[in-house]
Formats: sequence, C-alpha cells, structure tokens
Amino acid sequence: MPFREVSAMDERREFVRLASMEGAKVRQLCRRFGISPTTGYKWLARAAGGELRELSRRPHGSPRQVSAAVEAAVIAVRQAHPAWGGRKIRARLERQGIPSEPMAAVPAASTITAILRRNGAAVGDLVGRQPLQRFEHAAPNELWQMDFKGHVGLGDGRRLHPLTVLDDHSRYAVVLRACADQTTATVRAALIDAFRRHGLPGAIITDNGSPWGDGPGHPWTPLGVFLIEQGIRIAHSRPYHPQTMGKDERFHRSLKAEVLAGPPFADLAAADRRFAEWRHVYNSERPHQALAMAVPAERYSPSRRDYREAVPPFDYADDDIVRTVQQGGRTGFLGRILRLPKA
Repeated sequence: MPFREVSAMDERREFVRLASMEGAKVRQLCRRFGISPTTGYKWLARAAGGELRELSRRPHGSPRQVSAAVEAAVIAVRQAHPAWGGRKIRARLERQGIPSEPMAAVPAASTITAILRRNGAAVGDLVGRQPLQRFEHAAPNELWQMDFKGHVGLGDGRRLHPLTVLDDHSRYAVVLRACADQTTATVRAALIDAFRRHGLPGAIITDNGSPWGDGPGHPWTPLGVFLIEQGIRIAHSRPYHPQTMGKDERFHRSLKAEVLAGPPFADLAAADRRFAEWRHVYNSERPHQALAMAVPAERYSPSRRDYREAVPPFDYADDDIVRTVQQGGRTGFLGRILRLPKA
C-alpha cells in the first residue's frame, strides 16, 4: 500500500523509526509499507542527514523562569504535605514567603504543578508510599493490550471512538486510530494495517465487551476467530478488573490529558491527524517513567512474524467428527443438543 497523501510524513517517520531498530529487516518493512527498497533506503539516508528531524521550538532561555530557591521551597512544602496540590502549596508560600529569597514572587499554581511533575511528585503521588509492583512481558510483541477509550463528541455532531493498541513490554503505541464506531469491521481494518506495519504479536489481551467478547464467560467472537486464524492467542481481562490491562488504561489517561481535554475535533479526519502527531511524540519523544525515562521506541522492535493476507482452509482429519450447525447455533453431539456462538 503506497504512502497516503494526507499523512506522508507520518508514514515516512514510522518507516524510518521501525527500520532503525535493532534487528529490523529493511526489505521486509519495505514490503509491509508497499514501497520499493530504493525508496526505503532513500528515506533512511535522508533521515541520517537530518532532513526528517523536527527541531525543538523551546526557547534557549526564559527571563520568567523560577529560580532554584523557589523550586526548592515548593518541593519542601510538598514533602511536608504529600497530598497537597499546586493551589494549597501556593497559598502556603504566600503566607510564609520563600525562606531563602524573601522578596521572590510566588509562582502561579500551574507553575507549581509543573515543578512537582518535573521532580517526580505529580499531584496524587504520595511521598513515602510503597512502590508499585510492575509486570511486563520480557520482549516486544509477546503481548499487545487493546481497548477503546470510551467515546467523545465531535464538532460535526458525530462520536469519536479512539482505538488503542499498546505493546506490553515497551509501552509502544502500535495503534491509535480515530474510529466512527466500535464494530468488528472497524477494529479488524485497524489491526490489519498494524499487522502489515509491525508484524504479528504472540497474543492480544482485551476486556470482555464487544467486539472482542460477548460478556463474561462468552469470549468467542468473529474478531477472535480472525486473530486465531493468524496464530495469535487471545486473552481477556478479569471481569470488573481494569487493572488487568493497566498499561493501556494508563495510556488512556495520557491521551485524555494531552489530546482529548481540549476543544472537540471538527471531524474524524482532524482527530486522526492529531492522533498521528501525538502518537509520534508519545513513542519517540515523551520520556516514560516506567521505562526509566526512556521513550517506548527505544525498547520496541517490529515482529518477525508476517501477516498472512490469505489464511489456508482448515483440514479435517480422517477421524474428526463433523457436525453441521443449524440456524440459531444449535447442533447435536453424542445425544446432546449444544448451542454455539456465531464465532
């Protein structure tokens, strides 16, 4: 599939990022992106020369930047009152002043919150609490976590359903797609696009809702069959335990705070463009605390398992007992009537 005209730079950056990872096969990635090896190596050479790199717009200096003494005073109040946020700390400093700089101005509450975040003490993080015990798979593509981030309204009156797929090991955002619905066809199309780019994972975990589940105790759906045919194992989270997919849930928090919190997007196309921009920042520029401040792209590499465009039909063995499933999912076996799901 050739580069899409509306997002050529996103496609080029994605190709260069994947092809530059350790162990990547450039010609295999060229086939997945639908480009010739000549084009692929051309973009790698241009990236090495800096033509794809975006320069930071951060100013070299800021005359209004808070001093080290003010920053130390903010941290000192937070350490004394671990549950306090920016507003409470500002009120306290206004009353007591800055000890080492009595004439220094107290920064705004938003600036104090930024200071806390820079020092690893964001609002809600309690100093001295027990560290979280984290679980992750040992290598990229062993497990992907997949879910929808609820829905939000669009400027044209329709709904936006963000589809997210996160690699468990690296926290790499494999998919961030602005969808118009949550149907099997929509999810399947997004997954096929991801499989062609990144290869196949060993397993995918989802919750128990549609389209990947039919409620607790009923995990089989047509989408699940599609994954099984590609040799992908399926897992479902424990009912009413979203922490089973905690990495994707945390990704949703960042997506909401950094992308969805602003004014509604005009339409799906505008949302998809913004998603592509933020996905690049999240994967390649935004330090991740759970990765010792590395970025997800530094821990991710594409799978060596290619997506199969055509799945060979199942072969029945000579001693298999074949039964026809009647309308409504009923079939008979060993004198019993069984009811099977559509999948």
